[in-house]
Amino acid sequence: MRRRILAPLAALAVLAACASPGSPDPFVGFGPDPQLPPPQKSLLPTVAALKVVGWPEGRTPQAPPGFVVTRFAGDLDHPRWLHVLPNGDVLVAQSSTEPKPPKGLRDWVAQRVQKRAGALTPSPNNIILLRDADGDGVAEVREVFAEGLKRPTGMALVGETLFVANDDALVQMPYTPGATRAGGPPVKVVDLPAGINHHWVKNVVASPDGAKLYVSVGSNSNIGENGMEAEEGRAAIHQLNPDGTGMRLFASGLRNPNGMDFEPVTGALWTAVNERDELGNDLVPDYMTSVREDGFYGWPYSYFGQNVDERVKPQRPDLVARAIKPDYALGPHTASLGLAFYRGTAFPAAYHGGAFVGQHGSWNRKPPNGYRVVFIPFAGGRPTGEPSIFLSGFLNEKGEAYGRPVDVKVDARGALLVTDDAGKAVWRVAPAAAQ
Repeated sequence: MRRRILAPLAALAVLAACASPGSPDPFVGFGPDPQLPPPQKSLLPTVAALKVVGWPEGRTPQAPPGFVVTRFAGDLDHPRWLHVLPNGDVLVAQSSTEPKPPKGLRDWVAQRVQKRAGALTPSPNNIILLRDADGDGVAEVREVFAEGLKRPTGMALVGETLFVANDDALVQMPYTPGATRAGGPPVKVVDLPAGINHHWVKNVVASPDGAKLYVSVGSNSNIGENGMEAEEGRAAIHQLNPDGTGMRLFASGLRNPNGMDFEPVTGALWTAVNERDELGNDLVPDYMTSVREDGFYGWPYSYFGQNVDERVKPQRPDLVARAIKPDYALGPHTASLGLAFYRGTAFPAAYHGGAFVGQHGSWNRKPPNGYRVVFIPFAGGRPTGEPSIFLSGFLNEKGEAYGRPVDVKVDARGALLVTDDAGKAVWRVAPAAAQ
């Protein structure tokens, strides 16, 4: 049976091998003006998912000198997204891509890739509360905070109401400060685009004053191949009032926006976006960008501004002419997900105001890309200086993955928390002098 499964994957790898290998530069396709190579075409897409083997005993990710990494919580069930509550408790949304009957060879291959990479498991559909009561950097309290959810991801607290982005709806539940469980079951606020749900992950953040909510919704396809009718309300960020009224399209043309945060100096909303596939190992870079109200960012007709994707038919030159160039590229196929600006004071001054990005890692690039947390310094509300790798060590010398970073958040004491869905953990990175 194993040979029957692996043989088609090996054949696909051979057929996809005609594409030129990607650059070994860890920061290829980074920056405000990345070099974009010509598109490459191959008979079949590159399939290069790394096998997830889990973390060996005593092994942790690696941070720069002067920092200490601890396992804040382990033995979790596909932890994806984080929210730090005002009292320092940490909420962890646990959810996963679930198995379903494949629709054709391409879908069958995609599911095999996802399973090898540690996904495609029954979704836990819950939120776990973690509490480090003694301040040692390890959560000794673990409680099920909320259940009855459907692939929850993003969370936002406004007053004493917690909003959760399910894969098909924004829901809310009461929260009492200090409580270890939600004050009631989830109640729907508004429906969110679902259907095919090619990108099922939804995120939600509240504006700093709590007056507005912003919800991200990814596309239903790579480049609109399921028809643009299936993309209604997708590849976008929506704005609404906390009571569910006034929902409108805030920005569009964002293929798969995930992490969102407000830049501390300007107050602008920023998001991390996964770009399209099958144009080559070094194209198209994922990116992070400030989000302009009513802005259009190109998908599916163009990428990184007004670079036309000739595969999309019919074209829309009127929309391409409006396409906004993103602020900062994050490398091709890095699967950049979590985004958090550093507002703490525990880290050295060079990190203050900069952005951390969780890069889940490529499944369709040779050599692999991502599998790390990167840091991009900011000054005056804009990215400046060179990017750096802040958390690494997710891969071993055999080309296997110990885990895959997802979301990043700054905790109440200024340390960085990182979810690792495949590694079943939340990691905590703190200065060695202030663990």
